[in-house]
Amino acid sequence: MAAADRIGTSARPAGLQLPGAVLGIGLGGFVDGILLHQLLQWHHMLTGTDTDNIGVKYYNPDTVSGLEMNTVWDGLFHTVCWLAVLLGLALLYSRVTHRRRRVWTSRVLWGWVLVGWGLFNLVEGIIDHHILGIHHVHGGPHQIWWDIGFLVLGAVLMVVGYLVQRTGEPFDPEPGDAAGRERSA
Repeated sequence: MAAADRIGTSARPAGLQLPGAVLGIGLGGFVDGILLHQLLQWHHMLTGTDTDNIGVKYYNPDTVSGLEMNTVWDGLFHTVCWLAVLLGLALLYSRVTHRRRRVWTSRVLWGWVLVGWGLFNLVEGIIDHHILGIHHVHGGPHQIWWDIGFLVLGAVLMVVGYLVQRTGEPFDPEPGDAAGRERSA
């Protein structure tokens, strides 16, 4: 079946933007959760609720019961990250029917993964750190600078990811269809 038959009147194959960005959101969330929540223990999901903007009960992470509640919320956060990775993989699998090994070396895919990771940082940083105030990257007297740095990192990841995917060769999941096609990203 030709690509045009599969996706209507367009001769372009389904791109890698959405699966790459969704994978990046999930993987970026895992980096945040594993590095900042677990290894560095700078924050958990509810460690800023003593000064939040929405009135969530404070669960002091320095007490057993507070750490238990923060760990439950970290687990919910990781569940959402895991579901985003599964969804990203499902989207990728549905769009790449041939030459699946080639997609994993595609700059287009990895560029969009970086864009998704940056998008995660920006959305999570703006909502959780600034609007809701439920936690900060690294709480304390300079927490605003850590939070701003997190947003800057997100913007940099998005720009770098966009530039990386632009340098990649178009990935066409159908063999023999690449000639004359525009960028499939």
